Amino acid sequence: MQPMKMFKFLTAFYVLCLLSVTSLAQNKKETLKESTTVKIVTDSGIIVVKLFDSTPLHKQNFVKLVQQGFYDSLLFHRVIPQFMIQGGDPMSKQAAPGTMLGMGGSDMQRIPAEFNSNIIHKKGSLAAARDGNPAKASSACQFYIVQGKTYSDQELNMIEQQKGIRYTTEQRKSYKTIGGTPFLDMEYTVFGEVISGLEVIDKIANAPRNGYDRPLGDIHMKMEIVKTSPAVK
Repeated sequence: MQPMKMFKFLTAFYVLCLLSVTSLAQNKKETLKESTTVKIVTDSGIIVVKLFDSTPLHKQNFVKLVQQGFYDSLLFHRVIPQFMIQGGDPMSKQAAPGTMLGMGGSDMQRIPAEFNSNIIHKKGSLAAARDGNPAKASSACQFYIVQGKTYSDQELNMIEQQKGIRYTTEQRKSYKTIGGTPFLDMEYTVFGEVISGLEVIDKIANAPRNGYDRPLGDIHMKMEIVKTSPAVK
């Protein structure tokens, strides 16, 4: 090969290699920024939630159950307006109408609490239910999504004093405008948030219910991992 042709060949090869390395590095960078998104299909509409990387134990457990189809055909068995909607009880599958639910899953290993002062119970927050264990460890399967209500500065001041916490300006704004359940902060692990379908939460939370807070008409769920998107939390 002539010197000039050899030079052009090596130059082109070098540029190709550089582009390939840059592309691989960019892909790796983007992968590190990804977080998991889950679609919850219900009889009342579709809710899409994003799972937080900052609560890895809860994220890993939830993804595993979703991939196993654990939640498919289960019910939102407890709904309370201006509070939350709860589901994930394995005993709710094919449960008789009107039966009290909420005790299922107690034979599964609890998930250690993953509290984070940067993550609050604003409307749309996805959090793990739990029993009264002193470590505040989470149920391995039951979860709730916050509907909540708005709070005033005075109410938030009282909660701060009672719980010994301090809200940021942004967190206060969320509770005063969007709403939530601040009295649950640092008590239950929040591990995700709704990015689409807040109106579905409102619809489910306001469904007619019996004395056990179970909807009179069953509200089923089915979940799937739908995509990954840039992580925020």
